[in-house]
Amino acid sequence: MKVLVTGGAGYIGSTTCSALEDAGHTPVVLDSLVMGAREFTQGRTFYEGDVADSALVRQIFAEHPDIQATLHFAARIVVPESVEQPGLYYRENVLASLSLFETLLDLGQSRVIFSSSASVYASPPDYRVTETSPMAPMSPYARTKQMVEDILSDLCTAAAQAGQPLRGIALRYFNPVGADPQGRSGPYLEDPSHLLGRLVSAARGSGEFSITGTDYPTRDGTGLRDYIHVWDLAQAHVAALENFDQAFERAREELGQEVNSLIINVGTGNGVTVRELVDAFSRISPQPLRVTEAPRRPGDNAGAYADIGRAQRWLDWSPQRTTDDALRTALDWAEQWNSRR
Repeated sequence: MKVLVTGGAGYIGSTTCSALEDAGHTPVVLDSLVMGAREFTQGRTFYEGDVADSALVRQIFAEHPDIQATLHFAARIVVPESVEQPGLYYRENVLASLSLFETLLDLGQSRVIFSSSASVYASPPDYRVTETSPMAPMSPYARTKQMVEDILSDLCTAAAQAGQPLRGIALRYFNPVGADPQGRSGPYLEDPSHLLGRLVSAARGSGEFSITGTDYPTRDGTGLRDYIHVWDLAQAHVAALENFDQAFERAREELGQEVNSLIINVGTGNGVTVRELVDAFSRISPQPLRVTEAPRRPGDNAGAYADIGRAQRWLDWSPQRTTDDALRTALDWAEQWNSRR
């Protein structure tokens, strides 16, 4: 199957492109390269531009009329930056996505898989969240994900009422870590904001690492997260693509009603605290880490871990790799990536 992959030059998007190719599919990449890496587009059909550029999106579909689905990854993703520049995030995440979806609808496209986030959830007392758990997005970034989910759902509902075929699946990611096991892509930002990226930078640099937030009501005071190997996450997208129609049939049977958009958690189903991840990374770090503590970052919360029952039942998907696997691939990738610079 040929698919449009927006943000296909980014960390998760490029890894998913590799997983799609391994499964026999053909990705067509659309990326502005504002955040993405041109290197990750090599050997693939690539269009440089913005998802809000309706003329460009129409050109892509005119030149590739056999595209059968869109995987929408393109977004700004840095939580602290979203707190400092909320307008940028609402414009580039929400308004651009609305433009893309309306263009797809006008083109008669029927399948959209949206890259959402578990940051939309509140932190429940037991930290386990299902897709119906209360939401409390604590940053503009998280709120953009909730808004785009709602937009996609409303457009799909209206499309169904008008006899149009558009349906959407929003995959709520938990915390992607690691790299493509074959070394084709991985984290690449010079100044990573996510936890594992900062750990790798510390291990390859000064050895100094700061845990931000140690007063959460968790078992050791640090935030609790569900760290999923990025390759497992990529495989979840392949499963969503290949089981797209079946997922809606299974959801209808389970929920007892017709649905036009689905929300599905993608994680490991296990919670790991920040301190536990730091300790695990320290055991394989190429140099000892000097760990300090710092206050919470704006927009962070205590965290949560995923109930992945829907993904298992509706997509026939389960994670296959461990956190330790992810840590090792991250270090291997960092050595490989930095040798190219």
